[in-house]
Amino acid sequence: METDRQLRALDALETTAVVRAGLARRLWSSIWPVLAAVALAIGVWELVVLSGWKPAWVLPGPGEVLPRLWHDLAEPGFWAGLGLTMRRALIGFAVAVGVGTVLGAIATRPRSLRLAVGSLITGLQTMPSIAWFPLAILLFQLSESAILFVIVLGAAPSIANGLLTGIDHTPPALLRAGRALGLRGIEWYWHLMLPAALPAFVTGLKQGWAFAWRSLMAGELLVIIGHHTSLGVRLEYARQANDSVEMLATMIVIVTIGIVIDRLFTAADHALRNRRGLIAE
Repeated sequence: METDRQLRALDALETTAVVRAGLARRLWSSIWPVLAAVALAIGVWELVVLSGWKPAWVLPGPGEVLPRLWHDLAEPGFWAGLGLTMRRALIGFAVAVGVGTVLGAIATRPRSLRLAVGSLITGLQTMPSIAWFPLAILLFQLSESAILFVIVLGAAPSIANGLLTGIDHTPPALLRAGRALGLRGIEWYWHLMLPAALPAFVTGLKQGWAFAWRSLMAGELLVIIGHHTSLGVRLEYARQANDSVEMLATMIVIVTIGIVIDRLFTAADHALRNRRGLIAE
């Protein structure tokens, strides 16, 4: 009996070690491409600076920018500005998710409405976010509402299109099964269409976040409210002061946030598709 317990304990330890090794390999396989891309970007950046293409005060190298970035990260004011930017991004994206989901669900039926609203959604998606700001400022002046307005208009069409794409690719057999079960109205969407469209919807959310982030950065550059030092405001103040080191340091932060959020959406999409058997591990 003692021998059997020892063997089971060894098997459990071996299984745990194998699981940890697998997790470590998957983690490394997802991290090393990002690290390689960062190293490549820094290398190319340094080579361009060494080529003398632009003066150092216009295009400083990593040796100047990275220490400034480290210094900024130690400032409480930087984190307060980052918090303001992220709060605007999350609120705007949440509103865009609600608007895009409702718009996409409404546009699925009837067919005439789908053709009309679908074309409108596509047209809105192709509209550059910066083009909405004159109207936003006219409607809401220089305010938080102007920024929120442009974020929603930038992100909601992509989210709606993601939902519409998922609904369009719902298997006909699944639709017939839903009708046979008597699903109608809200139940039709809640129990059948939305779950079936979820993979494409997550892709739409990912694209919508990208548009929301771009719209927010454009908004913070154009709509400066009071003395709040958000990321966009820091970028604009650095431009006005011809401080290219601070400008590039802030741009690195903006790009890093974009990469991190993109990886989170990619992980969620991978987990969802794997759970549904759409990809192999």
